[in-house]
Amino acid sequence: MLFSSVLRAIPAAFLLSSANASPVESQARALATIDQFVKTQTTVSINGVLANIGTDGSKAQGVPAGIVLASPSRSDPDYYYTWTRDAALTYKALIERFVTTDKSLRQKIDDYVSAQAYLQTVSNPSGSPDAGGLGEPKFNVNRTAFTGSWGRPQRDGPPLRATALTIYANWLIDNGGRTQALNTVWPVIAKDLVYTVRYWNQTGFDLWEEINGSSFFTLSATHRALVEGAALATKLGQTCDGCATAAPQVLCFLKSFWANGYIDSNINVNDGRVGKDVNSILSSIHTFDPSAKCTDATFQPCSSHALANHKAVTDSFRSVYAINKGIPQGQAVAVGRYSEDVYYNGNPWYLATLAAAEQMYSAAYQWNQTGSITIDSVSLPFFRDLMPSVAVGTYNKTSSTYATIISAVRTYGDGYIAMVQKYTPANGGLAEQFNKATGAPLSAVDLTWSYAAFLTAAERRDNIVGPTWGEPSNNVAPASCTAAPSCNSRITFNVRATTVLGENIFIAGQATQLGNWAPADAAPLSASKYTSSDPLWTATIDMPAATVFEYKYIRKSSSGVVTWESDPNRRYTTAGGCGSSSTINDTWR
Repeated sequence: MLFSSVLRAIPAAFLLSSANASPVESQARALATIDQFVKTQTTVSINGVLANIGTDGSKAQGVPAGIVLASPSRSDPDYYYTWTRDAALTYKALIERFVTTDKSLRQKIDDYVSAQAYLQTVSNPSGSPDAGGLGEPKFNVNRTAFTGSWGRPQRDGPPLRATALTIYANWLIDNGGRTQALNTVWPVIAKDLVYTVRYWNQTGFDLWEEINGSSFFTLSATHRALVEGAALATKLGQTCDGCATAAPQVLCFLKSFWANGYIDSNINVNDGRVGKDVNSILSSIHTFDPSAKCTDATFQPCSSHALANHKAVTDSFRSVYAINKGIPQGQAVAVGRYSEDVYYNGNPWYLATLAAAEQMYSAAYQWNQTGSITIDSVSLPFFRDLMPSVAVGTYNKTSSTYATIISAVRTYGDGYIAMVQKYTPANGGLAEQFNKATGAPLSAVDLTWSYAAFLTAAERRDNIVGPTWGEPSNNVAPASCTAAPSCNSRITFNVRATTVLGENIFIAGQATQLGNWAPADAAPLSASKYTSSDPLWTATIDMPAATVFEYKYIRKSSSGVVTWESDPNRRYTTAGGCGSSSTINDTWR
């Protein structure tokens, strides 16, 4: 059983090269190949990350210290910006590396703290620093606001940054740096936590910057940040207003995403997708706690829900990419964002494929910590892909089945690493994507997040893990969810627009309340006060307080023809106080 199960998980390419070898020899050669690749690519990846960080990164010359380039690519696509999300995930990987092995990274980390403290003061299209501005997804590399059109706000940046810096602050406290943690690092974390508490129950754009709704990834990151932020505040003698009360409610809300045996990664939006998205696997590895058990509520990597979801998501790519053709269930495939993806015609991503590997290594680590593996009806299909005869039950470390499962799962993870190896160029450069038909690298070159994803996957493979974030005492959701108190500003929209019988006026814009620019979902205005001398259309809508949004009026005819008013988009910032009200007076243009 052991060798047959393990061999199912090793990509066929490796087995074909060893067709005349025994099963033991084939397995040994495949693993040796992976071991060498991981060693070599880890060096390439840490160098790749550092090359993209100012001020002395070889590909970030002239970029301010601590600023992370998403990629040095300036065209097709232009990623020569710094994203709050990408930078936070990159620095989370660097800070964990610093804590466990590499103390040479400290100056880089201190530079990041300073850079983020500055960016938190920059007013931008998402708002001022105290009115939604922390939800701005990206900035110019010279630390100025990016003012072009974009999917904003994105609410994952602040909690992700808070998590990265909380790991650093805790290390400082434990190593004689309490003053630095309190006076330099905590103020940055505190601002992010205030934003996170205030906006967690508001919709925003997902990590792929395409869907404005409720994102599983954002809310998972939010729960972790609030839990560890509250604990850090107590340790430093500070306050984290709302953290302790919001965290369990976020955890309760996360239950809403589980449906039909997997995580529907984006809800409260009509996106036309089935919801199988690597967003959810990324959530699992981000909220991985090495001290946790296999908790479904926090989607721990070894939990039944996370394993069932891993199968659902990875299986969804088996038939959409030519390079996956013929690879059966239970063997690793190239993984993309979601099967309906059309960006660059929809392809596998290095970081997505690496995330699938990392979950497997993290799950094996957790089972080895707890000393047992429990298979239930939810996770059984996942395990049967690797071991067809396995049954529901609990298997302890002393059993041969336990050892077989651990070996098969880790080898399954190696299969995803092998997939990355197969489509990584000889110099180890990791782009954003690789072609679904040929495997050739695509889109942005030297993507920082791709390199960071390799580092964390390799560390989990070597059983190197970050510190606990407190999951064991924060993994029980309330019996019933209570929505966060709304902090809305009531806006009365008045527009003078002359119409003919059968025509109606609507308002569409950059907010869920305004239909996210979709004419079919736009908010209707009333003609109850309309006269020939004063063609007034009006509507009163509750919008999130302290929020910047863009909007336009549209005209719909009785036959359904939609006419937009002329450019540019209109723009408004709601008042900061909860329950405030204001009136906008516009004229159709």
